[in-house]
Order: sequence, then structure tokens, then C-alpha cells
Amino acid sequence: MTTHPAKHNFYVYRGATFSEQIEWKDESGTPVNLTGFTARMHMRETLEAADPFLTLTTENGGITLGGVAGTIQLLASATQTTAITATSGVYDLELVSGANVTRLLEGLVIISPEVTR
Repeated sequence: MTTHPAKHNFYVYRGATFSEQIEWKDESGTPVNLTGFTARMHMRETLEAADPFLTLTTENGGITLGGVAGTIQLLASATQTTAITATSGVYDLELVSGANVTRLLEGLVIISPEVTR
């Protein structure tokens, strides 16, 4: 059975820390055990854009998985968000366990410009 990714839009405030926590639960509301998973997320200006403007992974510290709690913490520093020149984009969030890849979330990214610099 194919799981369809949930739709969610993120707001990134240029020059501010981006921090979001997501909980993955099964159909009965029980947290999914993320022990042994890795995760990756790209934000791109367009689907066809060659390079992401932000890459978050468990390997680079941008994503922290909460094991049996089923939590996924996304984090980008103020320095990282300051470097974003796009005004909007698209993203998806994938969880990887061995050869299995699950696209958990996808949607739009809205970038709010920074006034105070």
C-alpha cells in the first residue's frame, strides 16, 4: 500500500532561526518508531531547479529524529536563512530505512524577507 505524503506549507523568516517539530503517527495515533531511520529535506526555488537553497539532513544536523517518540525536528540557523535569496519554493521530506524511502511531507516554502538587518 502506498502512503501519500501529507501536504504542509512552511514559512521561513530570512535572518531568523527556522525550527519546526513534526510528529509522525500511524493510523491509530501511535508514534512511529524512527529508530534506525535517516531523513533528508531539500528546499528548491522550483521543482526543476538544479540546486536546493536549503538542505537539511540527519547527517548535517538539520534534522533530528526522536526515535520511539516519532518526532522530527527541523533546524536551520539564522546564517543559513539569511543566505536564501528565493522568495518562495517547494520542498519534500523523506525518511529512509535501508532501501525503503518514504516521502512523509511535501509542500510550499514561503520566504519572508528580513527588515531588521
